[in-house]
Amino acid sequence: MEQRVEEREWIQFQWPYLMAWLGGEARVNALAYQNGAFSRRREIESPAQVLQLLLTWAVAERSLRETAALAAEAEMADVSDVALMKRFARAGKWLGALLTAAMEVEIAKPPGIRIRLLDASTIQRRGSRGTDARLHLCLDLATNCFEAVELTDSKGGESAERFTFTAGEIVVADRGYARRGDLAAIARQGAHFIVRLPWSNVPLERADGNAFDLFEALGSLAEAEPGEFGVVFRDPDGEPIPCRLVAIRKSEAASAKTRHRLMRKKSRHQHRVDGRTLEAAGYVFVLTNLPTSLSAASVLDLYRLRWQIEMKFKTLKSVIHLGNTPVRSSELLTVYVLAKLLVAVLIDQFIEQAESFSPWGYPLPAAELLASHKATSRSDSHRN
Repeated sequence: MEQRVEEREWIQFQWPYLMAWLGGEARVNALAYQNGAFSRRREIESPAQVLQLLLTWAVAERSLRETAALAAEAEMADVSDVALMKRFARAGKWLGALLTAAMEVEIAKPPGIRIRLLDASTIQRRGSRGTDARLHLCLDLATNCFEAVELTDSKGGESAERFTFTAGEIVVADRGYARRGDLAAIARQGAHFIVRLPWSNVPLERADGNAFDLFEALGSLAEAEPGEFGVVFRDPDGEPIPCRLVAIRKSEAASAKTRHRLMRKKSRHQHRVDGRTLEAAGYVFVLTNLPTSLSAASVLDLYRLRWQIEMKFKTLKSVIHLGNTPVRSSELLTVYVLAKLLVAVLIDQFIEQAESFSPWGYPLPAAELLASHKATSRSDSHRN
């Protein structure tokens, strides 16, 4: 059995390798100064040491007091838990910059159409019964790696407008993104969307401008066969956007399960269930602007891939315990979550590096490669 590497092992002795993944100590330190995370040395000599201690606290899930004790034992710093808390509270923008830089590392992507998955999940402080923050993710399906991350407060709703897209790619999302502004933003960038549609969110029209009767269309579907309907919705400025409603009937067992869940949820909140909601529970229907050359069955099959991002969230919450943070202040909540996400991104890159047959297992600093290139160029110039 492989021996487990303890926190002090990777923080004390494996640290240079981890720093290589972050672009080197000079880059880490520069980002700290640029983002106001480090101004005076005092008990701690450098921003890199602050990051070591911060990851000990957040990722290794040590208390502030334990982190301070480990710092003293490793002869890194003689610092109190209160002093550490003050240092960490200033690290939010710095960690955000490190996370952004880490996601900019080029990862080899398989050829073909790019598919990106959108979703969001709630973050709670330990003991909290409500939502304290919301994490928004954009995932590349081919690599299963983060493409973009945004952390907001509890009022930050799901929106495709948080992200940018490129022409030709396919964006897959659930009901929370089924809003006219979101869909129009994707279409304006030349991208395609496949979005699960609630029955009441997006008013649909037929090509002739008349209202589209969703339930009449759903009722006309054959058993166990997907169908599609040409529809139009209007963006917030009134511009028409042509698309397709693609739908299929659920099995009786799947319909009953969904209706039972809806009834239980509404009864807990003492609300009545709209009859149309129960009728819509018998179908799966999505809205897409993909060309008609892609069949209705293919569109539904692509939508089915959305579960991958749900699994990513489950991994974040079960493996690195992202969903239940042991902090009280909003500043430390942000720092704690960003530190966890930074390590999650690095783990994805560790895996990619291993699969790309790197014998040494970590990236070479770009600055050193660039310096080598310049030195070679000067030597060639001198010889000429």
